[in-house]
Amino acid sequence: ELAADSANWREAAPENLIQFRIQDGRGAERGVVLVEMAPFSAPGHIERFQALVASGDLNGTVFHRVIDDFMSQGGDVEQISTEKAENWPEIPGEFVFTRHPLDADDTVPPMQKLGPNSSATDGYILGFPVQTQSEYLASLTKDASVESWIAHCPGVASTARTTDPNSATTQFFLMRGTADFLDRQYTAWGRVVHGQEIVETMKTGEPVRLPEVLISAKMVSDMPEADRPRVLVQKTDGPAFASVLQENAGANVCDLPAVPSVAMFPED
Repeated sequence: ELAADSANWREAAPENLIQFRIQDGRGAERGVVLVEMAPFSAPGHIERFQALVASGDLNGTVFHRVIDDFMSQGGDVEQISTEKAENWPEIPGEFVFTRHPLDADDTVPPMQKLGPNSSATDGYILGFPVQTQSEYLASLTKDASVESWIAHCPGVASTARTTDPNSATTQFFLMRGTADFLDRQYTAWGRVVHGQEIVETMKTGEPVRLPEVLISAKMVSDMPEADRPRVLVQKTDGPAFASVLQENAGANVCDLPAVPSVAMFPED
């Protein structure tokens, strides 16, 4: 039914979907978390996590650092194999991305804003929570651009690093709360579109005793077609979402519920 409503719903591309299968520290199944990646925001990190997931090196890693109302962090390949970790060198930070709002052919999809186009600083791109410089600044720059970034709202997927801004390797974290102090300091590259309740109920600790285990990480595009989950995401430029934008003009995007998404599995 939703899939037929193309004015209000879009299907996430399989090549942008990661499926995490998670167990608790005693081996009981927790379920599946699906993360949709945002290629427009951080292409280098998207390429890294696509390759990392496809390699199988994340399988068996644990969520070793989990803080309530903050985030669940995992992906420490080095904890399992120093040899495998050496395959993943540090990559440069991609803390912001550039938009050209005056260019109809901009490679970044249009942003739907919570307020006037010229001055609003919060909104959505393809359902991802985004914050931006005011677009009126575009007319003042040489290339008519503004800087934007995925905000660290609940459900957002981002990248761990050391104090060196260009030190990300394999570790990632999934937001359990809002942390605006991470914005423009850490590379956010996706958001959870199914299984956020699993992320928010993982055992906490620094480190965690009997942590949740990432049993397998798969690119949905690498799965047999008959086994693939499908994810529908509500369009933020569709008529059904227009009232949300209008009624929340001036709001912080992290204060609003995540854009709705629906996952469908072959066994359903």
